[in-house]
Amino acid sequence: MADSNFNETIQTLFKGMDGCLSSKTVVGEPLRINDSIIIPLMDVSFGLAAGAWSKEKKDSAAGGMGGKMSAKAVLLIQNGSCRMIAVNPTDAVSKIIDIAPDIINRFTGKSKLDPDVKAAVDDMKEEKK
Repeated sequence: MADSNFNETIQTLFKGMDGCLSSKTVVGEPLRINDSIIIPLMDVSFGLAAGAWSKEKKDSAAGGMGGKMSAKAVLLIQNGSCRMIAVNPTDAVSKIIDIAPDIINRFTGKSKLDPDVKAAVDDMKEEKK
């Protein structure tokens, strides 16, 4: 009987997780700012635990679930080009990858970011802190 309680508990937990997870959880709703599109990319982690036990005349089960969602990057589509901007680059390689397109654009003379788009990306970075 404890097996049945365990299975029910697991099924209930997974149904709850289905309620909060979708593709829009990981890839957020696109934001349009002037002629640019910003798409937030999230890191989603979930943990799940369950157990069941049986005593003389009573079967019991319990379970729990925890989750964490945090912004990792934004995808910027502007002027026919696509660029990924890390919200919180943690290592030197990520920082170099993040600034490389800006350096290349300075030498090739391509246009800079729209000020409204830059403000929106900066706001996302501030929310992360």
